[in-house]
Amino acid sequence: MKKPKVFVTRLIPEDGLKLLKEYCEVEVSDYDGVIPRELLLKKVKGVDGILSLLTDIIDKEIMDSAGPQLKVISNYAVGYNNIDVEEATRRGIMVTNTPGVLTETTADLAWALMMAIARRIVEGDRFVRDGKFRGWEPMLLLGTDLYGATLGIVGFGRIGQAMARRALGFNMRVLYYSRKRVSEELERELNATFVDLETLLKESDFVTLHVPLTRETHHLIGEKELKMMKKESYLINTARGPVVDEKALVKALKENWIRGAALDVFENEPQVEPELLELDNVVLAPHLGSASYATRTRMSVMVVENLLKALKEEIPPNLVNTEVLKKKG
Repeated sequence: MKKPKVFVTRLIPEDGLKLLKEYCEVEVSDYDGVIPRELLLKKVKGVDGILSLLTDIIDKEIMDSAGPQLKVISNYAVGYNNIDVEEATRRGIMVTNTPGVLTETTADLAWALMMAIARRIVEGDRFVRDGKFRGWEPMLLLGTDLYGATLGIVGFGRIGQAMARRALGFNMRVLYYSRKRVSEELERELNATFVDLETLLKESDFVTLHVPLTRETHHLIGEKELKMMKKESYLINTARGPVVDEKALVKALKENWIRGAALDVFENEPQVEPELLELDNVVLAPHLGSASYATRTRMSVMVVENLLKALKEEIPPNLVNTEVLKKKG
């Protein structure tokens, strides 16, 4: 029996690829970096499945190039705004993602960024490496305490709630803003208070973003919102880059509307607003949210399990477009 053909847009951990190669004819992109559009159009021709990354734009043109036998687009990410899900559904193509597995890892990274910017760790590291350290000084690189501070969490899904759990250990007051309020029981468990966005911005010492990228959340944090924040506060973004207006953020950091920011994602990724690179009061990370050995390996297995289920005409455990099932009867 002929094996289904699958194209993998970039090398992922071996555990997932090994499983995939047992059942499919697999080609993995050998391009060093995000695969160029023209090459992607060529490589997907005739495939039954595409294993994509968040950096790959999978739209109508890509689906046309793949052909009518394309059954599944399995995204190696929680987010899937890189895929035209509506078009995929119209064609009866299943779209899947990898939720849940990276919740704690991403929360760890967000917390690490928060501590790094608050305690000026990156500045301190550079200070020592530059040979400027002459010994303890009472006014050297003073930072901000997390313990007992107010944490504002924008988006209270899995990762936002994981941040709230971490805040318990730091005796923080937790405010959250989300489309839907969680149960009173969960609020008590996490010691979290539901507020509107304006209240959260005005009262929080640290504002951390955990929302998906949608029309409503694009530039959710802009000049107006940054001016609402305390002058001593910090903004942390591990969600999606376009949630923050980077030009407004540069202005806020330069003019001291807020004390600092830490970013793992960027508005025009992988490009970074040039002025951000010149500032000391911002910590910049190269999209490391899920970057642990264990998590990336588990993601590789999950993305393949999703893909294989779809190729077998079964319902994948992480099907994004459940509407597609109606088309399949």
